[in-house]
Amino acid sequence: MRCAFIQPTVLIVPGLRDHVAQHWQTLLHARLKRQGRKVRSVAPMGRANLDCEIRVAAIEREVRATDGAVVVVAHSGGCVTLAHWASMWKGRVWGALLATPPDFEEPMPAGYPSLDELHAGGWLPVPRQRLPFPSIVAASRNDPLGRYERVAELAHDWGSRLVDLGEVGHLNPDSGFGNWPSVENYIDHIALAA
Repeated sequence: MRCAFIQPTVLIVPGLRDHVAQHWQTLLHARLKRQGRKVRSVAPMGRANLDCEIRVAAIEREVRATDGAVVVVAHSGGCVTLAHWASMWKGRVWGALLATPPDFEEPMPAGYPSLDELHAGGWLPVPRQRLPFPSIVAASRNDPLGRYERVAELAHDWGSRLVDLGEVGHLNPDSGFGNWPSVENYIDHIALAA
């Protein structure tokens, strides 16, 4: 039985973009550090490197380098990376928040990787197995990278609780989002439920 006062390390898994200073994950990392909480981030690799296997290995390295329990906070392509990594799970991850996962199985808007590029990078098919830890999928009603209904199917297949965020685009600076204060409530909920 886990004690309620044990705080897990929060592991932030970014999507396919390079580091963005005003992204909610960047701001969350800084805020958790200021609060004295344990936090780590998987280094962004940018869209030029679409090798899913390298990204999965980066999650594994960070989990192994962390003492104690972990709660993962993934965004966009980071959610799909985590789904690929989940087959390696060995009990240290208590749970995950998967914010606005994209639908990599449908063509994406201009400027994003094509289906051929995603397939060549090892992203497809997107894993549909139930995740071996509790999870929350936070979905947007107007996400240009994944229709709500398709993301709800992912949440169902992954065994995740689906949270409807309303119309928040892709929950990134391009959609008008920097700080996301309620993210800490989701993190704490996952940690307490584990």
